[in-house]
Amino acid sequence: MATATATATLTRPSALGSARRTGTILIKEAKYEFLKNLRLPMYSFATIGFPVMFYILFGIVMGHQEMPGMSLATYLIASYGTFGVMGASLYGTGSGLASERGMGWLQVKRASPMPPSAYFAGKIVMSMIFSAVVVFILLALGMTLGGVRMGAVSLIELIAVLIGGSLPFCALGLAIAYFVGPNSVSATINLIYLPMAFCSGLWIPYMFLPKPIQQFAHLLPSYHLSQLALGVIGHDRGEAMTSHLFALMAFTLICLVLARIGYQRDESKLYG
Repeated sequence: MATATATATLTRPSALGSARRTGTILIKEAKYEFLKNLRLPMYSFATIGFPVMFYILFGIVMGHQEMPGMSLATYLIASYGTFGVMGASLYGTGSGLASERGMGWLQVKRASPMPPSAYFAGKIVMSMIFSAVVVFILLALGMTLGGVRMGAVSLIELIAVLIGGSLPFCALGLAIAYFVGPNSVSATINLIYLPMAFCSGLWIPYMFLPKPIQQFAHLLPSYHLSQLALGVIGHDRGEAMTSHLFALMAFTLICLVLARIGYQRDESKLYG
């Protein structure tokens, strides 16, 4: 009994110290990933500039039109917020990981004592930070120039939904990176990202899309995230929020499984 108690006492600080070290590594990994991507003009402009530019054009310059129950400027914060989160997540995880795979950087990471989870988690956290930047800029523009008015609770809910909603697209980016080469990853992401945004009603409101596209949209994670965001501002289609959450969770798990398969395939090529 005394031996078991002593063993538990010795193990507990060790486990706590290991968790702290892993947390420190994760924070540093996310920090340097963020700084690296911030210094890449094409990444910063593509993930922050495009949704902001579209919102200024359609949400502010042309956004004085009224929709049932709200202004177009308010509606587009949810839809372009979803669009911005998708881009930051897909390019942040997918493009970066595929490039580093091509350069052999992952082999160096495997040889280091750093836990592999910290490397991938760092990319996800970095993507979530960029997603947050996009969301905050859109909200600032909407509230100062677009006449958007939202209560504090709705504002916090919308921010949480959009930033949390980046996780399914981070998982999709990881899966893409393990099955697409570094030279074709950007084109592949565009072929997935842009049609997905259009078919989900992020550029043109869902009710104006052709019927076949409306039916297809229910298979897309971007549709479910946009409906959650629109639900916060009271302009969703009235579907159950739990169905959207379940669809996003299922999509995330499928993509993580695919990414894991790709990771193991890479390991088998290297080590047999």
